Amino acid sequence: MSELRAPASLLAALLLSTPLLADEPPLPEPQHAAPEVPEVPEPADASPPAPQEADEPQAPSLTSDIKAYFTAPLHWDRGDWGWFGASLLAIGAAHHYDEQVRTHFINKEGPDVGSKSEDLPDALPTVALLGGTWLYARFTNDRAGNLEAREMLEALGLSVVTAEALKFAAGRETPFESSDADEWGKGGSSFPSLHTTAAFAVGTVLAESGNDEYRWIRRVLGYGVGLATGYERLKHNAHWLSDTVAGAALGAASAHFVMNRHENDPEHASRFAVVPVPGGAMLTYRLTLN
Repeated sequence: MSELRAPASLLAALLLSTPLLADEPPLPEPQHAAPEVPEVPEPADASPPAPQEADEPQAPSLTSDIKAYFTAPLHWDRGDWGWFGASLLAIGAAHHYDEQVRTHFINKEGPDVGSKSEDLPDALPTVALLGGTWLYARFTNDRAGNLEAREMLEALGLSVVTAEALKFAAGRETPFESSDADEWGKGGSSFPSLHTTAAFAVGTVLAESGNDEYRWIRRVLGYGVGLATGYERLKHNAHWLSDTVAGAALGAASAHFVMNRHENDPEHASRFAVVPVPGGAMLTYRLTLN
């Protein structure tokens, strides 16, 4: 409330009474000035001020996502370490059958399988999945679809960078280069499968995004592209079985990381507002639905 102001002037009607000489005419009685009426402030607007919304949640930036992604193991809980351990066990189990799977496809496809690069054809399903999602969201002006395409692209980028780093560190030779599945540190680029990593990064976002109305269709398409890509890499003698299992784990984990980071994106966020009411304030809640 605005403060009351003091009167603008003081009463000036107080005169001093002094003894008068007998031969001087008496002075007229002093006239007291009329007291000023203090100004009354205009009543403030009784209508409550407009609600002031609390700061809306901000979507994580790409820089913060990158930092959080590569420092994530420092903050893992038991569940995260459990999934990591299960992935290592799956990769180890697949490694046990690496040479058998290679022999199977060589016998099926012929001894020259792998001599011709199939890198581009094997990448097309993943490109089509990402491009199709982006085009659909673009032409329908679907905010959820735009977010989904952005998550696909981010998961793809993070997982591909990680896969390339692991390739450099492992140096494993491909099954076309060597019949020995334990040729590590030889400067190869087999572990993990980059194509399978990318396919599962993009496919997992498709499979687990959106509502549950068409969940089974999403999962068939998303995980189907990932599994088909891994199969093609084995069929073309480009990777060992354990390479594709490692790529699937890396791609899926990267996708879940990105989706979890963007759960509080402003496009989907619930919003709070503080509304003043007589005697206090009221917290309101607004849910934004797409």
